[in-house]
Amino acid sequence: MNRRPTILTALAVTTALTMTACGGEDTDVSGKGSDKPADSTSASAKPTPTASVSGGRPTMTFPSDAKNVFEYEKTGDAAKDAALRDSTLSVNSVDEAIFKGATDTEALGFYNVDRALSGAIDFVRRYIKANDTWVGETRYFDYEVKLSGDKKAYVTYCSDESKSFLKNRKTGKVDNTPTTADSYVLYYTALTRNADGVWQTTDVASDRGSEKCRP
Repeated sequence: MNRRPTILTALAVTTALTMTACGGEDTDVSGKGSDKPADSTSASAKPTPTASVSGGRPTMTFPSDAKNVFEYEKTGDAAKDAALRDSTLSVNSVDEAIFKGATDTEALGFYNVDRALSGAIDFVRRYIKANDTWVGETRYFDYEVKLSGDKKAYVTYCSDESKSFLKNRKTGKVDNTPTTADSYVLYYTALTRNADGVWQTTDVASDRGSEKCRP
């Protein structure tokens, strides 16, 4: 299922994010083990809050038939761990907007800014136009995080969409597409910490069918 098409496809964006994350240079980007990890966070499959409201953060809710599972190990570095956590909340915010069929949700603009926000809005609008949502479980894994100074972070991770499927809102029909290489996606993301300490996603690039993410 191609539930999450590439938001930014430019190879230059992907290359820049990769080089910056590995080299640790403070470059502005133009354009987005164990079977039981030490830290596993999931968006609840129940229609209950999926993000804490503490610290002024918005509450997010998922429907009962959809779930995101995030698998990553805490690094022990407070800034890195915060960036990882907020990276997962950015993903949840996009999906919550899809479920609500709206691009003006509080969380979407809270966890995403700049090109990441505009790309997310376009992405959600495609779902709205097609009258689609999704069901099942999407797993996120193989997280890597790099810091560049005090306010920039680069997070890469994989997704497994083999157990999540498009669902038409009007008919309720689920598109049970078979698992292929395209069910696995490698993401490169850039984040900036704002004045309130929230790591907001600013850029995202993705590589669908990446060998790195395939089993």
